[in-house]
Amino acid sequence: MENNAINASTLCRMFLSGAKRLDTKKEWINELNVFPVPDGDTGTNMTMTIMSAAREVLSTDQSDMEKVCKCISSGSLRGARGNSGVILSQLLRGFTKVAREYDTLTVPVLADCMDKAVETAYKAVMKPKEGTILTVAKGAAQRARELSDADETDLEAFITQVIESAEEVLERTPEMLPVLKQAGVVDSGGQGLVEVLKGALTGLKDKSADLTLAPAGAEKEASGVYASGKAAAIDTANIKYVYCTEFIILLEAPFSKKQEKEFKTFLESIGDSTVLVADEELCKVHIHSNDPGLVIQRALSYGELSNMKIDNMKMEHRERLFDINYETGDYTELDVEISGMDAELRALNKGEGAVKMSAPSKGADTRKEQEKPHKAMGFVTVCAGEGLKEIFLSLGADEVISGGQTMNPSTADIMDAVDRVNADTVFVLPNNKNIILAAEQASKMESEKTILVVPSATIPQGIAAILNYAEDSDADENAEAMKEAIASVKSGEVTIAIRDTEIDGTKIKKNDYMAIGDSGILAAGRKLDSVILDMLKKMTDEETSLISLYYGEEVTEDDALSLQKKIAKTYPEADVELQPGGQPVYHYLLSVE
Repeated sequence: MENNAINASTLCRMFLSGAKRLDTKKEWINELNVFPVPDGDTGTNMTMTIMSAAREVLSTDQSDMEKVCKCISSGSLRGARGNSGVILSQLLRGFTKVAREYDTLTVPVLADCMDKAVETAYKAVMKPKEGTILTVAKGAAQRARELSDADETDLEAFITQVIESAEEVLERTPEMLPVLKQAGVVDSGGQGLVEVLKGALTGLKDKSADLTLAPAGAEKEASGVYASGKAAAIDTANIKYVYCTEFIILLEAPFSKKQEKEFKTFLESIGDSTVLVADEELCKVHIHSNDPGLVIQRALSYGELSNMKIDNMKMEHRERLFDINYETGDYTELDVEISGMDAELRALNKGEGAVKMSAPSKGADTRKEQEKPHKAMGFVTVCAGEGLKEIFLSLGADEVISGGQTMNPSTADIMDAVDRVNADTVFVLPNNKNIILAAEQASKMESEKTILVVPSATIPQGIAAILNYAEDSDADENAEAMKEAIASVKSGEVTIAIRDTEIDGTKIKKNDYMAIGDSGILAAGRKLDSVILDMLKKMTDEETSLISLYYGEEVTEDDALSLQKKIAKTYPEADVELQPGGQPVYHYLLSVE
């Protein structure tokens, strides 16, 4: 029996099934990273992007096509992380732009949806490259159009053939991008898209498929901050705010930026662990406070409330520490893990999903942050490592987002940081090529401020950019000066290879130290200092006057000082600066000027 139309509930099932399959495959997709570094994150970024949308879908009316499409689009947009996540969000955004106009989706409508998805994604990328997720999406859309024009009507047959075409294009990506061929992998983003499509087909065919999603925060978090066992239970014992309050506001009118900010400020003033998620029709609220009545009273001024839940966390904590049998009064001490909501909040505090979350309330400290003097221009920058954070703050950054190669911040993270800067124009320094797209997406979202992205692809580029900021120049002049500064810096980074490979003619063995420059591999070998000296031979010239080193968390100060002396001896005409960066994964970050 043919299946000829997809209604809203079926689309939900297909989307959630696609998200779940991607989640199960994310580590494998991470391993498809071209460079064999221990920070492959494509699978993680795509999973966190789609899970942001999936959780919004679970909270909406799944019989309403327009609402479902809106959740898919807005959830993925705000939760987008990394290039792959941003492109996936744009594919979903384009798809739902068409789908939301219909009550049911047929083959011709799906072909239109896929055409719009590809068009939207290509427009979002300034310099689209073939051999990537974009190419795979385009190949799938072209096959969808062919099948529609050939009057194919059965949806299972249609989607099956679309997936087959996507896989064929995916297998050809190494021929389109030589770097993929050298590494012996297909494009990881394209593989992620294929997995989503395969999951969607499963959701169409199997109405009884298990669509239970992993708890929020179960996606790979490079920081490794999640606690478990008795330590986690002990960490929650000192509860400042007793009541965990959750509900959804059915908005009488969409929040303005001012209203949303005022509501969030109010919530932060009476509690902590605040989560505020809003679109045109709904606002989801979570807060820990000592007076749920105040929260509810304020919320009622914006609309009716639903899905209300209030828990006494002190009672809940006692119940979690002991497994209590309320009939007999017997209890057993437990090795307790963090509750689902606590884990979710920790994950959300990292920026996952379409969420705005405050740090725990700090009373006077929070008010002091809000009272920072207004200025014409400010900075948001991204880095990983306390040393690098202190460097950017000392150079004038207003907000430093924790992130980088191992943890790409989402569009929502960047928007939140921009909101906290009391300035008319905010420069964003991504400091990583995989964060630039998310930053550019943030700059296009509605904001009372002008957001200018300075496309720094490395930490040294970001430092060079902010050093060239001039307070007496206007925003456009500063943006141009910072871009010129970026172009004058040569960057390098050193880490350990996690597999054997050959890139740009350089043979790399597993556990080799590997030096990566702006345009590819510069050196590899077993001895860290030798690899760095070999790298500098290719980065320096007669005009080199400054070499800067930022050592990571795995490098001791003594070892870093020893390397500094070797470099200074080799390049006596150049100044050699050494700074503790504290960054994970990369033993050293370097710049040459």
